[in-house]
Amino acid sequence: MSNDLPADTYRLMLLRHAKSAWPDGVADIDRPLGERGRKAAHLMGAYLARHGLVPDRALVSTAKRAQETWHLVAGALPGSIAVENTRAIYEVGSDQILGVIRATPAGVRSLLVVGHNPGMEALAFELVGSGDPDARMRLAAKFPTAALAVLQFEGAGWEALSPGRARLMEFVTPRSLA
Repeated sequence: MSNDLPADTYRLMLLRHAKSAWPDGVADIDRPLGERGRKAAHLMGAYLARHGLVPDRALVSTAKRAQETWHLVAGALPGSIAVENTRAIYEVGSDQILGVIRATPAGVRSLLVVGHNPGMEALAFELVGSGDPDARMRLAAKFPTAALAVLQFEGAGWEALSPGRARLMEFVTPRSLA
C-alpha cells in the first residue's frame, strides 16, 4: 500500500486490460473479456493483493474490457479504492495518458492505470530510466494483455513524472504467474 512508500515517492502501476473476445458486430469500445482474460485478471488481482500493491486510486478506461478487468482485479483487493472511469485514456498515445496521470492529486501516492496498447507500452518505455534489469528486458520484449508494470519515482507530486524519471520495480505477466 502507499503507506509503505518513502516520503516523496510515488508508485505507478500500469495494467494493460486482459484478453478480450472479438464478437461479430460489436464496437471496439464494447468488446468484453474472453475466458482467458477473466482468468488472467483474477491472477493479477491476487498478485497485487498478495504483494501489498493496493492503489489509492485507479484510472480505468471506459472500454468494456478495461472495466471488466478492473472489476475482477478490484475483487481481490482489500478495502475501497477510489476509481475514475475515463475515456481520456482510450485509443490515445502515451503523451495523453501521461497528461491524465499528471492531473492526479499529490495526496494519491499509489495509482493504478488500466488501459490499452500501444499507449500503455509506449508510456512504460518512456518513463523507465532505471530498475530491475531482468524486468526491463521482459518489458522490452513484449507488454502482453493483463501485464503489469510497477514503477516508482520521487518528486513533489504526479506533475514530476517525466520520461526517464521512473524506476521499474516489477514487470509481471499472467504467463509468469501461471
